[in-house]
Amino acid sequence: MTTTQTTATQLRSTDADAATRRRFTVAEYYAMADAGILTADDRVELLDGEIIQMAPIGNRHAFCVDGLNEMLVLALAGRALVRVQNPVRLDDGNEMQPDIAVVRRRSYAAGHPNPADVLLLIEVSDTTVGFDRGVKLPRYARAGIPEVWLANLSARRIEAYTEPAGDACASVRCFEMGSSVSPQSFPDLMLPVARIIPA
Repeated sequence: MTTTQTTATQLRSTDADAATRRRFTVAEYYAMADAGILTADDRVELLDGEIIQMAPIGNRHAFCVDGLNEMLVLALAGRALVRVQNPVRLDDGNEMQPDIAVVRRRSYAAGHPNPADVLLLIEVSDTTVGFDRGVKLPRYARAGIPEVWLANLSARRIEAYTEPAGDACASVRCFEMGSSVSPQSFPDLMLPVARIIPA
């Protein structure tokens, strides 16, 4: 009689191979909100069908978002809409909430902006630089978002990502303190990095 031994590691590996994640569509995501499973107090995003808890907003993060909002609203009045921490629907499995979205002027009462509406997205990163670069930026690139800025608070610079191709951007430019950055859709608008990044 032949017997075989199965180790705990082999069992765990077999279980992991058999397990699959249940991914949600945007419609199912909203159905959870309608059913009260998700509430207005839940800071979450839908990434590749998975519901992801967003990081808390710290003081410097909030200060930076407020400053960007004020500068962009004043400068782009009548030219574009500036949305703060509101959803952008990339596709049926991704609905992100960037800190700032500069979008084309039209009514969004019937649905959130999609990639064709977006002129510029800005993510303010303090403790989430790795997540924003490694997880969010590839999804923005894959959706064809033409320009994404990462306001890197710890490095005190703006990283501008343009020319999306696949899961990456062909052009990455860094703007340090003492320089100014312009959205490619509005080259006449010069924003000093020192006014964006808090001291």
